[in-house]
Amino acid sequence: MSAVLTVTPPAVETGPRGGTRAVLALARFEARRLLLSIPVVIAFVAYAAWIVWRTRSSWDGYPALQDVDRATQSMPMLVGLAVLLSANLAALRSVRHGTENHLAVLVMTPWRRTAAHALSVVPAALLTAVCVAGQFAWEAFKPGAVGRGSPAELLVGPLTVLLFGTFGVLLARVIRSAPAAPLVLVLLLFTLVLGTAPGGASGLSWLAPVVAETSPDTLPSDLLGRPAAWHALYLAGAALCAAFLAVLVAGARNLAVRAGVVLTLALAVTGGVMQAGGAAPSPELTAARERASVRPDLTCVEHGRSTYCAFPEWEPRTGTWAGVVDRVQSLTGGSAHDRRLVVRQRIDARYGMEGDAAIPALTDAHQVTVGTSWGGNRVPEFSSAVAAVLVAGTEDAGGEICDGRMVTLMWLSLSWQDDPLNALRRVRVDDSVRGSAVVLSPTDPLSMTEGQTDVVRRLLENSPAGVGEQVKAHWDELTSPGVTTARAAELLGVAGPEKADSCEE
Repeated sequence: MSAVLTVTPPAVETGPRGGTRAVLALARFEARRLLLSIPVVIAFVAYAAWIVWRTRSSWDGYPALQDVDRATQSMPMLVGLAVLLSANLAALRSVRHGTENHLAVLVMTPWRRTAAHALSVVPAALLTAVCVAGQFAWEAFKPGAVGRGSPAELLVGPLTVLLFGTFGVLLARVIRSAPAAPLVLVLLLFTLVLGTAPGGASGLSWLAPVVAETSPDTLPSDLLGRPAAWHALYLAGAALCAAFLAVLVAGARNLAVRAGVVLTLALAVTGGVMQAGGAAPSPELTAARERASVRPDLTCVEHGRSTYCAFPEWEPRTGTWAGVVDRVQSLTGGSAHDRRLVVRQRIDARYGMEGDAAIPALTDAHQVTVGTSWGGNRVPEFSSAVAAVLVAGTEDAGGEICDGRMVTLMWLSLSWQDDPLNALRRVRVDDSVRGSAVVLSPTDPLSMTEGQTDVVRRLLENSPAGVGEQVKAHWDELTSPGVTTARAAELLGVAGPEKADSCEE
């Protein structure tokens, strides 16, 4: 009698093929591969290098945080393009390598594998958020930083990366071809990164991931009027909708995925519609911009003998302005040495962030205009405005100076600075130190003739001993209307101009 040994076959799982744990495990694996892919590594290295290179000297050390938050949005687009390409290639790996039939026998269904690929782009978005936070914090901790940033603006960079990554997965499920992603990449590069997309701040332009509005002068944060929160909702909804659509196209038929598509599409549409409506300034915003331009509500503080009136966000900077005023005024003589000045911050916000209107000079005596930007060229521009008021009495009269008083004015403005000759170059429109030129100012510009430029350059290059004492001793004559450039040079101990002094030359 023989016995037959039978082996019981292993139990076959009849439940769903794969589960949440399997999806998360595959997502971690794919996320690691995506972050280590060559395009993504290159993009993040370039991004980090750009942050270091730019942030060290951005805004000349005096950033306004409502400008900084928008400055974090452009470079993440390049990271997003790299993530799009890598995520697409990862989702098409089985197609490119001819292993799709082998994967079909695994316990994980195609739609779950697609969900894992969509989740794999989340770490790249989180790493982008770390870079954005680092860039913003670096700017915020600079001693000259003012204003406040918008969390919604800061979310744009990470959400752009998330949107591009999930779109890459969706593209892989719709078009099962590897060349599709590089072609889309080129199209996005030209339309979004290289600036061929619709410009301006119209409702259509807000459909792009990044809407970069720049302004010659920084506006107070409550006057920007950007629908940043709605735009962040639009990007988040679009990114999640692309992920759910990719899973749906891959074969998911459960109610949760269908509901996810509907809900995220509703979020994207709601954000898109609301941001388009918010692109145009509301009547309340228009009225607020008008008040800030014509009769602003400023905070005034005393520093020394003078008063400094600024928008509330710029109040910490009044001490810096006072330092410039004190340096200029310490070089003056006569009654100007103890004159009480009123420094007023002024903007023209009536045309929004795209406006570039000139600010008219003040006609009230002993009042000086200062803008919302600072550092770099803004310092000699402001010091020239201060000197003009001390010499001529008003900003309006200072802009009409056309005689030898300009020599005294420019010496007061520049002689105390670290590199006076370079400051002279930077405050002139043509960046020159010879010939006639226009001198920049917060309001109406000043004018220098060729002869005045020669005398000022000699004073700044090789200043003879005792110039400061001569300025104070001959203050009344040096600031008298009609004094010639030759006479001013004689009083200050330098050679006179080679050509006649005339503003009409």
